[in-house]
Amino acid sequence: MEARNRNLADWYGKIKHGEIKLPRFQRYEAWDRHRICSLLQTVIHNLPLGITLVLEVGDKEQFISRHLKTAPVSHDRVHEQLLDGQQRLTALWRAFHNNYEFETYFIYIHAFDSYDDDAEREDHSVFFRGRYLKKNGANYPLWCDNPEQCLNRGFIPTHLLKPEDMQSEIDMWINSATDSFHPTEDIQKLEAFLEFKKSVSDKIKDLRSIIANYNLPYLSLPPQTDKSVALNVFINMNTNSKPLSVYDIIVAEVESVMGKSLHDLQDALAAKDPNPSRYSELSGIILNTSALLQGKLPNQSGAWNMDKQLMVENWSIMERGLSRMAEFLKSEGIFDHHRLPTNAVLAVIAALYSDIPTSGDKLGKDELLLKKYLWHAFFTDRYENSAATYAYADYIAIRKVIRCAVKDDGSSYSVADVPIFKDHSLVELEELMSADWPKRATIRGRAVLAVVCRLGALDFSTGEKLNTENIQIRHYHHIYPDSLLREAEIHSFLALNCALITDTTNMSIGRKDPLTYMKERYEWTSEEIVRERLQSHLIPVRELANGGYEGLSKEQKTEKLKNDFDVFIRKRAEIIMKAVHFLVEGRQLNSPDMFDE
Repeated sequence: MEARNRNLADWYGKIKHGEIKLPRFQRYEAWDRHRICSLLQTVIHNLPLGITLVLEVGDKEQFISRHLKTAPVSHDRVHEQLLDGQQRLTALWRAFHNNYEFETYFIYIHAFDSYDDDAEREDHSVFFRGRYLKKNGANYPLWCDNPEQCLNRGFIPTHLLKPEDMQSEIDMWINSATDSFHPTEDIQKLEAFLEFKKSVSDKIKDLRSIIANYNLPYLSLPPQTDKSVALNVFINMNTNSKPLSVYDIIVAEVESVMGKSLHDLQDALAAKDPNPSRYSELSGIILNTSALLQGKLPNQSGAWNMDKQLMVENWSIMERGLSRMAEFLKSEGIFDHHRLPTNAVLAVIAALYSDIPTSGDKLGKDELLLKKYLWHAFFTDRYENSAATYAYADYIAIRKVIRCAVKDDGSSYSVADVPIFKDHSLVELEELMSADWPKRATIRGRAVLAVVCRLGALDFSTGEKLNTENIQIRHYHHIYPDSLLREAEIHSFLALNCALITDTTNMSIGRKDPLTYMKERYEWTSEEIVRERLQSHLIPVRELANGGYEGLSKEQKTEKLKNDFDVFIRKRAEIIMKAVHFLVEGRQLNSPDMFDE
């Protein structure tokens, strides 16, 4: 095995020309938006990223291979197979083309930011914006594809940084971004304009140079390496080593400062109340909540900086906060981490409970505020970027409201002073319509499911209400069956096409069209009961009761199915948005109230 250096420009070229491919046994891309941002952040700050592993290809490829996702299909000779590093190189390739379907990536440059209606960001930080299609076919938000509006916000799109010759494309983008500022007569203004335009061009050149020359080293196995040996190296590099976590290091610090075992304290907490660990790995929420209680960020940095002795002294406060947080989430229909849209809320809610009484009107008032906060977190873009920073800011502001703190002018702090309420509007209907399958870790997809869980989600067959005890046996069911939609090449994995029902109910439905499996239930129960069970999932019965695909030609069936499905998805989105407006106001939900007469 040999260690070598290679810059990103060379990696990029090899991917582009098909000289490096993946063994087919490799899993597909799995990184989420935050890991992609972290990767890009590492590269543009020229920090070390780790090492990759390749197997050189001789006369014949050792393994059947495939191209990296979205890379050009090439039939040229393959020189290397990428054994380890797929997620990094795929994320870089796709970010350099900005070809992710539901997000666009940018580099933020503070000097170019003249947009007032946005949050503060760190210079040279990576930012993504979630995208969604409206019925008119446009990709929203529209500003992401508008150079002038991007530059006004201080954003350089990452596709301008791909390490290849593309100067004409860069010049076109800069011209489009700056043309409206071009003065016509004033010489001084013209000079300032040209200087600004040059500064934009220079910044893009600087970023491109950093990226093109960034060194991503790799280990190289020679082509004569036996297949089983290459597989063993791949498995060992992926599974054998478990690096120290932040928690492991803090455990050692606490024990050296206090002479107490943090593991023993954690084990005692878990034995006393196992519910908090339903929502996250216990060590993580212990650190984040403890950090907030000391006025530190709920992340690795905050954990490093907090006073370890004070952390142990605050242990009972933190412990009670975690227990009350778990009970609160359960009351809001969030039963475990698989159904939690974002874990950014966990430490905030747990830490806020240190200031909330256990009874009386004040308890009701404060928990009403927590409900509004929780559902705003699920249905705004507040925690899609820099979650720890925003969670900290929301925590500080909400704590002032709960403590009835007074400003310098004598007025009291209110919800109008909390960033998540004052700076972030609710998602649009079309964004809900494109929300991903809730089994995947996306905020919006899981948020859609959370609304339904809040109502109890009765099983279609048994009528059993969803709760903590039975949620583990519920399946993610396609309301319009996947196999039915797949025949018409319709994407079925949408949050709005999902219902949590028992496994036996799920298997009995199979690929039947909605009208068929509804009629089967009418045979042994009443229409009113079927309606009640479906409406507990906020499923519009009239728009679901479609069928009649037998006897149609393939083209007729496809057209009818696409129309039926689109009408159903839009109607269910409207109903869920109505429920969302109730929840963000702290109101109670009743499924019949969500449906029009």
